[in-house]
Amino acid sequence: MTGTCDFDRIFNPESVSIVGVSPDPGFGFGRGMFYSLVAMGFAGRIYPVNPKGGTIEGLKIYKTVDEIPEEVDFAIIAVAAQRVPEALEACRKKGAAGVEILSAGFSEMETPEGIALEKEIKQIARKGIRVIGPNCFGVYCPESGLTLVPGPDLSRERGPVAFLSQSGGMSIDFAHIGKWMGVKFSKVVSFGNGADLRECELLEYLRDDSDTGVIAMYIEGVENGRDFFAVLRSVAERKPVIVYKGGLSNSGGRAIASHTASMGGSGVIWRSALRQCNAVQVGDIMEMARTSLAFSLLPQRIYKGISVVGGGGALGVNACDIAEPLGLEIPRLKKEIEDRIISILPRPGSSAGNPIDVANPFVPARILKETLLLAAGDEKIDLQIMIQLLYHYKAFARGLGADSLRDVVPCNELADGVKEVVDITGKPVIMVFPNIKQEIESMDIEEVMREVRKAFLDRCIPVFDDIADALEAVSRVSNYCRKMR
Repeated sequence: MTGTCDFDRIFNPESVSIVGVSPDPGFGFGRGMFYSLVAMGFAGRIYPVNPKGGTIEGLKIYKTVDEIPEEVDFAIIAVAAQRVPEALEACRKKGAAGVEILSAGFSEMETPEGIALEKEIKQIARKGIRVIGPNCFGVYCPESGLTLVPGPDLSRERGPVAFLSQSGGMSIDFAHIGKWMGVKFSKVVSFGNGADLRECELLEYLRDDSDTGVIAMYIEGVENGRDFFAVLRSVAERKPVIVYKGGLSNSGGRAIASHTASMGGSGVIWRSALRQCNAVQVGDIMEMARTSLAFSLLPQRIYKGISVVGGGGALGVNACDIAEPLGLEIPRLKKEIEDRIISILPRPGSSAGNPIDVANPFVPARILKETLLLAAGDEKIDLQIMIQLLYHYKAFARGLGADSLRDVVPCNELADGVKEVVDITGKPVIMVFPNIKQEIESMDIEEVMREVRKAFLDRCIPVFDDIADALEAVSRVSNYCRKMR
């Protein structure tokens, strides 16, 4: 660490310099970042820099950073590795609080030249400018419009999840997954080699950041294990920290050395240390996304009793088998509640014992809403999961002669009903929408299901594709909260 950091000027800059913007058409990281910032609607002033000069989209391209007519808050450097130290020093003299260095060719190359260049970056940073990278994809902040490369189409909608990543590819992939899955971000930082700003200092900042309620991390290796776990423990006492540790296998550990020049350490030690810090451990990017979704949309409390509504008999049995090893229960409902539920469900074939099998995939939304309200009346129920087999509506639409699948799927009516149940009962509801029909002629099902997912997410109702994913996410929230008591 090199000292203090003005994070506000880094994440919410009023002016940005992009060093390495070619005036010539074609792809380059600097030119790509310029167009990405414009596409994201970044409202601050952008100063492109290239020794050739010229213009881009009507803006002057300055030949040097020195020519920029004002102090800049933040800079993006995308030039050849050999030119990075000179550009960094120029940005420091221009008053930049920080820079992100997209360029690669440093310690990750394991060459004397690359190691020496990264050492030079560290020396300049100590003079009073903070560095993200090198060998990174930069910063994504929906509030200000900063974005990763290449990220011109990321969401501008803010949310409580922050993500720290040593991998640039992981950062942009996670941001894209979040856009459709419903994970909304406060800040995303791809810090690459971490020559200056890296996991410990960024974690400490996010611990106190009022915009962040959940922190996710992709880590390959850390600079100082003892310091990292001390910081992680202190942060996890305030906010959930979801950790995806890359390189836990022997071969994975070898791979990360050539990725970000990090030493991964023993998998056994990492798993044990993360558990002691009460970090929430995940094994891949999709687990990380689903867990982030659950922590961001579910009230953080202990969950034990679950009601499962909808689907079919086998899906209910499967839910029971999955729940128990996760420390969750699907308890039998009170007799009087069962009787009231069975009286409103279609017959024959329905069952109200929990799991509640509604037998018919076309049960009206008002009946499903009433079923959820009744089940929530049992004090043993902490959370409800509704499974909807929307793919069956394709045959239903054909039988009715409907022009479109949208004409028969009760999307908004059901979403409004579920939201009302949550508001009335104070007990969360999770939706599960499996889709086994993925042949080409069923593309319309996929399209409608995406629209349905958005309708529920717009009402802050978590959506999962599989009951196992939903139950696993609930158990992670519950286990974290249990350890925090």
